[in-house]
Amino acid sequence: MNITKKKSKNKFELLSPAGSFASLIAAIGAGADSVYFGIEDFNMRATARNFSLKDLKKIAEICKERKVRKYLTLNTIVYENELGKVEKIIKEAKKYVDAIICWDPAVIGLCKKHKLGFHISTQASIANKKSAEFYKKLGAERVVLARELSLEQIKEISKIIEVEVFAHGALCVSESGRCFTSQFLFKRSANRGDCLQPCRRAYTIKDEEGNELKLENNTVMSAKDLCTLPFIEKLKLAGVKAFKIEGRNREPEYVDTVTRVYRKALDKKLSEKEVKESLEEVNKVYNRGFSSGFFLGTPTNDDFSSVEHSSSSQRKEFIGNIYHYFDQVQVAAIKMASGRIRIGDELLILGDKTGVVRHRIEKMEIEKRVVSEAVKGQEVGIKIADVRKGDKVYLIVKK
Repeated sequence: MNITKKKSKNKFELLSPAGSFASLIAAIGAGADSVYFGIEDFNMRATARNFSLKDLKKIAEICKERKVRKYLTLNTIVYENELGKVEKIIKEAKKYVDAIICWDPAVIGLCKKHKLGFHISTQASIANKKSAEFYKKLGAERVVLARELSLEQIKEISKIIEVEVFAHGALCVSESGRCFTSQFLFKRSANRGDCLQPCRRAYTIKDEEGNELKLENNTVMSAKDLCTLPFIEKLKLAGVKAFKIEGRNREPEYVDTVTRVYRKALDKKLSEKEVKESLEEVNKVYNRGFSSGFFLGTPTNDDFSSVEHSSSSQRKEFIGNIYHYFDQVQVAAIKMASGRIRIGDELLILGDKTGVVRHRIEKMEIEKRVVSEAVKGQEVGIKIADVRKGDKVYLIVKK
């Protein structure tokens, strides 16, 4: 069954990353029009959990109810001895996905052979109208543009073919790819989806005599994350039809938060106050600071991150698991494995079937007695809707 012609119910399509079933459920619940994901091998996030071929049927069933489209990434370098396996994947995926995201001509040829729609990956670095015309003639339904383009350049290419851009998430120092740093240092190829991200590390300058200087900002290759919220209306006017959130390696709460924020931004024009509130929301989850990328001009020194890891305003602390859930009264029995929780605290509940649930504690009971706090070793009951036995429970903590 080829279902590539199904279109979004919304004017602008929002694509969210799915690196796990929990993230998939989170993306759908937060309002994604489509999800993109990889399976073991042949995708640019080999270090993510990823799915297997046998998971495709389950993914399709989950997405069908909400009419969410499914895009499978096959966008790494592919060697001669791997083409048979790629074809096997495409033949099986045809039954369950709406399109393949790829760029290798061999993979494109296999998609055409098996009559499965394809989108051209950003790995192809499409940066002009002639390239867009070339892939359109090949049969591409959409192109994911190179990240080095300005709004004006995007506007011209969008006249040729439907375009997709990255709207939010991590930026590679080499932008659209072709980075070999990880391969040189660790023999782990970024172009095979196996990057160890040495660019995110802090560096020290050393001369031939061994004298060292620590740079004022020693994360000299670590780009800030892309965030288009302040100028997303300009992207709409530039002809962008599909807005992609980067983050198949990110946690479900990241997918949930960023998807919800961009869903709102695509469905209406945000006021200045709403933009500010939206920026505060995405700053709560993983980020290295925010940049406008190339959209508004060439990045400057201000577009490099000053942190080696996340600068998010919040973090989560694991406190325990739901060991029983009473459906009729919607009460979760939580076994406290660590930490302390109090009335007024915000909890984050994660699960492969639950996705992401946030809950502010209003009441707790231990052995049918109302309490104001619970600590490690105790079993506490909290009224929480839409969670399940086995879900993990975290405490949200402000940094």
